[in-house]
Parts: sequence; structure tokens; C-alpha cells
Amino acid sequence: MHINKLLIASLSLVLSYTTANADPITQLANSNNSTNTKQTTKKTKQATKAKANKQVNKAPVAIDYSKPPRLYSHAAYVVSADDNSNIIIDKNSSSSMPIASITKLMTAMVMLDSKVNLDDYVTITQEDVDDIKNTHSRLKVGMQLRRRDLLLLALMSSENRAAFSLARTTFKGGIPVFVKQMNAKAKSIGMTNAFFEDPTGLSPNNRASAKDLAKMVAAAYNYPLIREDSTTKAADVMLSSRYTHRYINSDPLVRADSFQIEVSKTGFINEAGHCLVLYSVINSQPYAMVFLNSAGKSGRVLDAQAVKNYISRK
Repeated sequence: MHINKLLIASLSLVLSYTTANADPITQLANSNNSTNTKQTTKKTKQATKAKANKQVNKAPVAIDYSKPPRLYSHAAYVVSADDNSNIIIDKNSSSSMPIASITKLMTAMVMLDSKVNLDDYVTITQEDVDDIKNTHSRLKVGMQLRRRDLLLLALMSSENRAAFSLARTTFKGGIPVFVKQMNAKAKSIGMTNAFFEDPTGLSPNNRASAKDLAKMVAAAYNYPLIREDSTTKAADVMLSSRYTHRYINSDPLVRADSFQIEVSKTGFINEAGHCLVLYSVINSQPYAMVFLNSAGKSGRVLDAQAVKNYISRK
């Protein structure tokens, strides 16, 4: 009887050790054949070690935050926005390039400078319909919206008809006078390589350098309504008595609250590629960020996130 208890105790220890170190199939084999227990356990340990080594080999290489990140954007410029003295990123920053809907920041500034009544209603007309790229819009001809609502749609969701209608109705001379004011504004804030031909950015002739756009986004920061509208995540807009559409921000960084962003504007046409400008605050320091002609839609976002991480760890 004493011997049986010892045998039972020994068997319990073997089963306990096996359960802790083998997979379910091994456990089943152990319960049926105690002789194979040590061999199976040894194989299991070897397999586990091999799997661990394989996982180590697949582990991502640590990012070296002591060096500026490699970017997907063809041109980029990141600089401290308060005094322009601390240049973080400088890549092809003097090249004049198409800027697509980044244009709308200038459109917003010129419209707000005019002191036009933001609560006046503007009627969408055939003239506002895009005949350059034939882009789609939910703002149908004949719709009436307040000017402040059109500004929100132009900055938050990059609505082209909204931007064009704002420019068309701001000055008595219409679009030609408005575009003239855009170029004058660009000159006044030191954009030396910039040229504007239309208020939407659909024209590839709207051009500027990354350095120019850093100055523009810094100037845009001084307008509270631009800060508010360009960083609004989403808004429900009543387009008719029966239809309300939910517009969202075109910048996924704003929608995700990735970091503190005070001004944001995205842009895309084929000639410009994917573009992004930001006025952000990192470690209590404001930065103007410009990314032009990035590789793919997500490239500009990855670049902005990489630069933010780089600055945070400097």
C-alpha cells in the first residue's frame, strides 16, 4: 500500500511537469505512454526555442530617432513656427510645385480679410461646377448655404464648389479680383515662389514651394475660424429639407486625435500628388509642417507621424 502511494505520487509529478511544458497533443501522449514523456517534452522545448528564435528574427528593427526620418514625400519642410529658426526637415523645400487643395487655406484667409458677412446665404450656381477635373460634389446647383457653412466644408472636407462659391461672391469683380487678392496676400506674407490661378486648387498652375507653404500655414494659424474649421472632425450639414449629410475631415490625423494639430489641410490632384500641411504643437513648441507629392495617400500621414515622433524624442 505504501509502494502504491509512492507510485501514484510519482505519476502525479510526471503528469504535472508534462502539463506545464507540453502542448495538448503531447499531454495526451504522456498519459498513454510514460516512457515517451521525456522525449516528447524535449522535442517540445526544442520547438518552442526554435519558434522564439524565429520571432526574434522577425522583430522590427528599432527606429533611430537620433536621425531625421526618411520620408515618402518628394518635398518637405518642417520648421519651428514661432521664429522659423529651428529647421527640422528640409527636403527639396525651394522647388515650386503644384499644391492642389492646400490652396484653400489662402482662399479662406482672403475671404476672411474681406470682412464679408459670414451669415449671408450663397447660392450654388453652374459657375461653381468644376470644369477642370470634373470632381463630384453634393452641393447641387440652386442650393443655398450660409457663407460660414461653406467655409467649414471647404476647409474640413475640401469641398470644391464651396470654395469656388466663396471666392465668386466675396468681391464685386468675382473670381478675377479674388485671385488677384490671393497673389497679393501670398506676396505680403513672403511667399516668393507662389502663384495662384484659381481658389480651389484644381488648377495645376497653383504652385508654391514647401518653404512658401510653411509661411502660409503659419499665417493661417492667426485666424481662429480657420483653426476651428480645419480641425473639426465631422459635421452634419442639412442639404435639403429631407437630407442631412455627414461630412468628415479629410485628414485622418485630425480624425484620430494623433497629436495636437491647430491647422490642417490636405490636397490631391494627379499633378500635385498627395499633399498635407499642418500647424502642430509638439513638446509645447509650435511647428509648421509641409509634405508635398507623397508616395500614396498614406505617405503624407506616415511622414507627419514620423516627424512628430522624431521631434518628441529629440
